[in-house]
Amino acid sequence: MPHRSRTRIVPAGLALAMAVLPRAATAQTYDVDLKTTLNGLPVEVETVPMSGVLVVRITNPGSVKVRCDLRYNASPQPIGRAHVYVEPGKTEEDAYRAKRKWFDVAVEVTCNPVDQ
Repeated sequence: MPHRSRTRIVPAGLALAMAVLPRAATAQTYDVDLKTTLNGLPVEVETVPMSGVLVVRITNPGSVKVRCDLRYNASPQPIGRAHVYVEPGKTEEDAYRAKRKWFDVAVEVTCNPVDQ
């Protein structure tokens, strides 16, 4: 009988400990190295790291449409590539999802003006 009551206390104690821990303590954390080549464009690039996904937010306050090419290096995951078109006065996002556990992610963003 004592053995049975111990097994009930351990899971209950573990559940209580997990509830008390801050969310950040249980979330996946990683470093982001952002490198931008904006070619004189007034584009703003920011990263929003979350557990299991990295969102890159691109804002174009300028007067011309831009195309931004993104290259993600999150070893051991294969390199990812994407492109985003951002109209003048708009903000667009690109999400890169984890398929393996990351420790750091290098993101290269290159933006160029495009014809309408």
